[in-house]
Amino acid sequence: HVSVCVCVRVRVRVCVFPLKDVTEILGGEAYVSCSVVLPALCHLRHVMEVTEDDPAYVVKFKTAFKTDLASRQENTNNEWLKIATALEPRFKDLKSLPKSDRPEVWTTLERLLQEQSPRARSAPQAAEDGPPKKKMSLLVMGSDSESEVQPTEAFTGTEQSPAGIEDCPLEWWSSHSGAHEQLASLARKYLATPSSTVPCERLFSVAGHIVQKKRSALLSENVNKLVCLTSWLKEGNLYHGVVNGCLT
Repeated sequence: HVSVCVCVRVRVRVCVFPLKDVTEILGGEAYVSCSVVLPALCHLRHVMEVTEDDPAYVVKFKTAFKTDLASRQENTNNEWLKIATALEPRFKDLKSLPKSDRPEVWTTLERLLQEQSPRARSAPQAAEDGPPKKKMSLLVMGSDSESEVQPTEAFTGTEQSPAGIEDCPLEWWSSHSGAHEQLASLARKYLATPSSTVPCERLFSVAGHIVQKKRSALLSENVNKLVCLTSWLKEGNLYHGVVNGCLT
C-alpha cells in the first residue's frame, strides 16, 4: 500500500508541476505581457495530453483539466491575444496556434497597420524585469504545429535580429522602432496589456494596508508615494529613487 501511495503522489506531482510553472509565469511579481498567455495555454494542452502509460485517475484528471481550460479560453479576448502573440518577437511564428488560424491573424495585423494613424508616437516603456527565464523557455518549446505560414510583410527584416527568450519584448521593440516604426507603435499598444489582473490586485492590496481607518485623511498623492516606497523597499531601489528625486 505504501508503494502504491508513493506512485500516486509522484504521478500527481508530475501533472501539477506544469500548472505551478505557468502560474508563476503569469502571476508572478514581475510584469508579464498578455502575449505569453496563448503560448502558456498551448504548453498546458501539450503536457496534459493523455498517454498510454497514464492510469485511469490521471486520464480523468487530464481530461477534466483540458475541458475546463477550453471553456475558460472561450471567455477570453482571443483576437487580442492572437495579435499580441504575433507582435511578440519570441512567439511571432505563432506556433502556439493551429496552422489554419495563422493566415487570419496576419491578415488582421496588416489591416491594423493600414488603419493606424502615423501621428503621435511616443517611445515605448520597457519593463524592468520579466518572468522566470528557465520557465519561459518551456513556452517556446511547445507548439500546436510547426511554423510554415510566413509572417506578414511588415515583419520583413526582424528575423535579422531575433529576440532571445530572456529579452523583454518592449525593450526589443524599443531598439527596433527606427526600422519598424508603425509596427513598434502597434506592438506598444498590445504588449502593454498584462497577462492577468494579479499585478493590479496586488497593488490594491498594498494600498489597502496603507489606507486604514486611522490614516483615512491621507491625500491621494501621499498614498501614491507610500505605495511607490513600498515597491522600492521590496526591490531594493529606494536609494535610486531618492537620489533621482522621484518623491518630490
